[in-house]
Amino acid sequence: MMGQYLPVVCLLVLATLFGSLSFGASKLLAPRRPSSAKSAPYECGIVPSRDNPERFPVTFYVVAMLFVMFDIELIFIYPFAVDRVYLGSYAFWEMLAFSVVFFAAFIYVVARGALEWGPSQFARRLDEEAVSPARTLDSTIRRVGLEGRIGEEAA
Repeated sequence: MMGQYLPVVCLLVLATLFGSLSFGASKLLAPRRPSSAKSAPYECGIVPSRDNPERFPVTFYVVAMLFVMFDIELIFIYPFAVDRVYLGSYAFWEMLAFSVVFFAAFIYVVARGALEWGPSQFARRLDEEAVSPARTLDSTIRRVGLEGRIGEEAA
């Protein structure tokens, strides 16, 4: 009985040995020439000139948790949908209670603004002050990207 697992065990030992030897050889034989360019973060070929001024929005994670909660609810409802006659009224009331708690949490999170992130969050209402004739291109447009350039003045 144990003989049928011998090839699997041998393959597992060989794979582990190959992996550890590969890592060991790369540690011993790889050149070590650290530089600031190698340790800098790399994103799409753009070298960052400064750190990101704002943190990543937490609402993104709240939306992800809503997605996970929705998946859990679907997994919970599936057995009831497949065989509701066998499970009876107890499963119905359990499913209903779970759904009420889920939807109450969903309504709470949506009311707190979990789905209001992105460009629409920054939209503002136009009033008389926003379209006043005193505003010019020089007073409303911020010029960026000229910091550190030789021979050009930042506006």
